[in-house]
Amino acid sequence: MTRDELRSKLAEFKLETRGVKDVLRKRLKNYCKKQKLMQKEPINGESYYDYICVVDFEATCEEGNPPEFVHEIIEFPVVLLNTRTLEIEDTFQQYVKPEINPKLSNFCINLTGITQEVVDKADTFPQVLQNVIEWMRQWELGTKYTYSMLTDGSWDMSKFLNIQCRISRIKYPSFAKKWINIRKSYGNFYKVPRNQTKLTIMLEQLGMNYDGRPHSGLDDSKNIARIAIRMLQDGCELRVNEQMHAGQLMTVSSAAPLEGAPAPQMPRYRN
Repeated sequence: MTRDELRSKLAEFKLETRGVKDVLRKRLKNYCKKQKLMQKEPINGESYYDYICVVDFEATCEEGNPPEFVHEIIEFPVVLLNTRTLEIEDTFQQYVKPEINPKLSNFCINLTGITQEVVDKADTFPQVLQNVIEWMRQWELGTKYTYSMLTDGSWDMSKFLNIQCRISRIKYPSFAKKWINIRKSYGNFYKVPRNQTKLTIMLEQLGMNYDGRPHSGLDDSKNIARIAIRMLQDGCELRVNEQMHAGQLMTVSSAAPLEGAPAPQMPRYRN
């Protein structure tokens, strides 16, 4: 290793160490603040979401992801997080049969662990979406209980779901039009830069290891839920901060009223 490479590695290590210290300092500060609030007044959780639905899609891909390649959802996982007990109450997972590129690339199979046989036997996206909605209805989300969607970044909703709905010729589902982007929430709450809000880095800074298989949609969703639990424990009020409006990704102001997502309904087919 050359002297310049060694300096670069040392600088990188110092940045990572500083990031962990910043998060720990912020967590300690918030813990003290939370304890003082608990002594002064009772916690009124009635206005917050009852549940958070964590989603992390897996989609078809090729090595290098050429710009003309169309990504199709091949795994639809949902992790149901109870914000009162701070426990995962249930999970949903179904694989999806792609239509435009039905044959998975070797790169995609190796990355996600999803085999060709699995997607060949799977339902198409509209049927899987219907199954998701039925599962959400069983939990009475949007009727008896308030809830919000949560993702690791903007792409799950603004890109993958948006593109998939166009491929499947259905309208964008109303329950997924607003969501919590946990990367934004994490960066703002712990005061860390954007390059320190990747899933594995967030886990590391919170003193946790990744549990499961990376790029398994369900395992990714469970690990994202673990981050959300820790943030709620640290006093962060995770709020909707992004939305799809007129087909475009937009930011939701932190001053906006805290509203739960609507009761899930199957969207109509496009003309």
